[in-house]
Amino acid sequence: MKHIARKRFGQHFLTDGAIIESIIDAIAPQAGEPMVEIGPGLAAMTQPLVERLGHLHVIELDRDLAARLREHPHLSVIESDVLRVDFTQLAADLKTPKLRVVGNLPYNISSPILFHLLEHVAVVQDQHFMLQKEVIDRMVAKPSTSDYSRLSVMLQWRYDMENVLFVPPESFDPPPRVDSAVVRMVPLAEPPLINVKLMEEMVKTAFSQRRKLLRHTLGRWLEGRNFAGQFDVQRRAEEVPVAEYVALVQSL
Repeated sequence: MKHIARKRFGQHFLTDGAIIESIIDAIAPQAGEPMVEIGPGLAAMTQPLVERLGHLHVIELDRDLAARLREHPHLSVIESDVLRVDFTQLAADLKTPKLRVVGNLPYNISSPILFHLLEHVAVVQDQHFMLQKEVIDRMVAKPSTSDYSRLSVMLQWRYDMENVLFVPPESFDPPPRVDSAVVRMVPLAEPPLINVKLMEEMVKTAFSQRRKLLRHTLGRWLEGRNFAGQFDVQRRAEEVPVAEYVALVQSL
């Protein structure tokens, strides 16, 4: 029986064989590696992944799809909302120091998923995700560009990222109204030591009014914390490189 894509789950199923092959090549799965796929859907990527790995863990929220996936002998199915999955615990259960994480993420909640995984980055070897191209453009954006945003800063301080593949709408059924792409995210081997919650608050404040100079937003926030150091607030949030945000939060 054909599965009808559910709008509430943001379902768009990948059907283009050549694109699927390119994604699998970019991921380069090796036999025996502990890998987790988020949102396997109709198993377009799942099948070629499991053929190379031997076994795969999948996280699927849709009850009907989860039931269908359980029929596959080489899959372990976690029927859950990915935002409720404790990846640190999962790595411990699998007795592995690092997980490889892949998936075609639901575009309507891609940012919350990325921030959720950031909390478990210590147990992640790498991540390969299909996302809305516009989101990936923001993730990898350089300072002083229109795409440079809170998302850019909050991910670049912790990951090395690159856009590895463009995926047009006609590669899916039903086709989304946007272009897609695949991003590779590799956690930095020696990330700076920071208070992540403070960094989140600071960056959110800085980008809250991105058209205005930082003295109106971040400047006031720093005054409230009795900051006595040097930081140029005569700039806009998008003009400040990631390293400067990191140095500022460390000085606080």
